[in-house]
Amino acid sequence: MPDGARTAIRRAMKHALSVTRSENFAAWYQDVIAEAEMAEESGVRGCMVIKPWGYGIWERIQKLMDARIKAAGVENCYFPLFIPLSYFAKEAEHVDGFAKEMAVVTHHRLIGDGKGGLVPDPEAKLEEPLIVRPTSETVIGQAMARWVQSWRDLPLLTNQWANVVRWEMRTRMFLRTSEFLWQEGHTAHADRDDAMAETLRALEMYRQHAEDDLAMPVIAGEKPENERFPGAVATYSIEAMMQDGKALQAGTSHYLGTGFAEAAGIRYQNKEGQQQLCHTTSWGVSTRLIGGVIMTHGDDDGLRVPPRIAPHQIVILPMLREDDGDEALLAYCEELRKALASQSALGEPIRVLLDKRAGKATQKRWGWVKKGVPIVLEIGGRDAAGGQVSAVRRDRLYREDGKVNFIGQSKEEFVAKAAAELEDIQHVLFAEAAARRDAQIHRGITDLAGLERFFAEDQKYPGWVEMGWSRPTGAALEEVVAKLKALKLTMRNTPLGAPPASGTCPFTGQPAVETIYVARAY
Repeated sequence: MPDGARTAIRRAMKHALSVTRSENFAAWYQDVIAEAEMAEESGVRGCMVIKPWGYGIWERIQKLMDARIKAAGVENCYFPLFIPLSYFAKEAEHVDGFAKEMAVVTHHRLIGDGKGGLVPDPEAKLEEPLIVRPTSETVIGQAMARWVQSWRDLPLLTNQWANVVRWEMRTRMFLRTSEFLWQEGHTAHADRDDAMAETLRALEMYRQHAEDDLAMPVIAGEKPENERFPGAVATYSIEAMMQDGKALQAGTSHYLGTGFAEAAGIRYQNKEGQQQLCHTTSWGVSTRLIGGVIMTHGDDDGLRVPPRIAPHQIVILPMLREDDGDEALLAYCEELRKALASQSALGEPIRVLLDKRAGKATQKRWGWVKKGVPIVLEIGGRDAAGGQVSAVRRDRLYREDGKVNFIGQSKEEFVAKAAAELEDIQHVLFAEAAARRDAQIHRGITDLAGLERFFAEDQKYPGWVEMGWSRPTGAALEEVVAKLKALKLTMRNTPLGAPPASGTCPFTGQPAVETIYVARAY
């Protein structure tokens, strides 16, 4: 088909969402969440109700990540939601980084106000305020100080799956919420080398999870000094490019040095009988990953979920007519469901759902399309009688003529190749995202004026700029950060394993010592 005809068809097509990515990316993002029934507002600013489909994706992410965590010898624990203020006071730099986001509990009881309402009881004021967990370095540090006594206790490798609260001023579902779900790993080591090895191991674990499970290409690297976790010696991140060209920090891993250990008293007796401070790390990913999946893979018909993290990989939709033929049709569909569930794809049994709900198959199909289920099967009475299925892949939703791309085939043929289809969808989604990212990384900008021109307001989705960087510190770094802030830009990370940089740093005029990515970001 000629390109002009194909473009005309695309323009004439009506999509499942009320707004397209090109019209308004931010509104499109919210529309995907609503139409895919992933989450909704809770009545508390910045907090959301995660609905079954959204939480099902999180459960898949959690399961796959938890397996990677445990494979590294890390054990799961749980620590309190409430942390005494005094624990934070021991780590001044750390608490300063979170002070504006902390939620504080000051009373333990309410009483009537005499007007039909409730107020804190003045007699129930806590002796010490409690902080609702924004992160757990301080409380876990106190536990580590009890658990570590000797070199034989090291390394100590712990992780917890929990919720945290950071009182955000500007919120957006999954990307930046006042309460979110995450995992946070915390480890203690005998020396810097062992702690750094763990920091980089966790970073590589996150890279593999993002790319292999979420089909989301990322760049792993070190954050600049101004972007470090409060109190950390070094912070590393994986950075993903969204379809609008903005960067999303999708996971972080921190080498904390001995600062947290000194504040919490995490010491051990070495083999020579001397007391030494432990070197500690922390690392985490959160429900922000779901936002990344939406903005990496979604299209104008809704979400597209990579098969590895799809709660249902295949949905069977019987075309029910509410007559005597339905019984035979449902029996055929159940037989098909069992045959598919007995197969394995991507290392696990295929997750298949038979949707028996009342309603038109077409309406249910579009519901699942918006949710992003990888494969939908529509089965009618004639299909059942002839041993056929009609299948559509979410990543290949339309034919060239703009109609839904259903492929008819025998039941046996589809069952035999279902695993290969799911594996191909996983691969296709990653390849599409990687090609888009690589095409939107721009090089050759050598001065601040060029950077400003590139990110001009009339360029809608500019992408990232890769440039040389002299790694300034102190006042020189603050000046660079101020210049970027004026342009609404941030430095993302310096990629690990990049070739040596050459030329001059456009910010300082000094020789470049490494490569850094500059972008707008979420």
